Amino acid sequence: MRALWQAAASEQAKLWSVRSTWWCLAGGLALLALSALTLGGAAATDALREGTQGVRITASEPVVSATSFAQFALVALAMLTITSEYASGAIRVTLQATPVRGTVLAAKALVVAPVMFLAGVAGGALTTGVVYLTLSADVFGGLVVLPLGEVVPDLLGVGVYFALVSIMTLGVAAAMRSAAGTLTVVFMLLMGLPLLLLMTGSQAALAASMRMPLFAGLAFMGSTDNLTGGPMPYPAVEGLAWLLAWVAAAAAAGYAVLRRRDA
Repeated sequence: MRALWQAAASEQAKLWSVRSTWWCLAGGLALLALSALTLGGAAATDALREGTQGVRITASEPVVSATSFAQFALVALAMLTITSEYASGAIRVTLQATPVRGTVLAAKALVVAPVMFLAGVAGGALTTGVVYLTLSADVFGGLVVLPLGEVVPDLLGVGVYFALVSIMTLGVAAAMRSAAGTLTVVFMLLMGLPLLLLMTGSQAALAASMRMPLFAGLAFMGSTDNLTGGPMPYPAVEGLAWLLAWVAAAAAAGYAVLRRRDA
């Protein structure tokens, strides 16, 4: 346990000593805000155009949907914590300092996951405020509301989702060892493959798509935005279970490669 905390302290210092960390966090916040404003504005405009009565849009709803886009900035941050070491050769120093390779991967996850959780909650809260202040104006029909009882669970869900996706990314990065390979695999898992399966129109492909990390995460966060026009086919608890299964599989693959192959 002492070795884990020492390794985590080292990873903490490395994470905050490079500018890429700050750029990725800033980029994630910008993507989250722009995407949420776009999605929220479109939803409010559609409701006004259709003349729907009694419709209310919780300010955090478009924030949850916007995680589909903002997550890639944070994926880049999680990925760089390990792929940059392989690129520079610094991974040899890391493994010499902490020979137990599972401890290295666990220490990176122990540092990155809380940062992603806080980034999701804090960034989501800031974006929710911006969405509310912007879209609650009369020009948008005043349809956007801010009920704390709904907003707080949404923000916590965003934080948990970002933290779990970061651990999944670490696992993929440990297995792929390169930034290009990691981005390709994670993009296909989170966006590419689910959308390709949806486009087939097959019921079996649709069911498989709904259980991949993106839609599992949206189900966990309580979103109804599954790109099919209908509700999620399973509850939030099952969404979390599917997401955890993907995270566990990625982490296991990363550990297996890290343990078997030389640096």
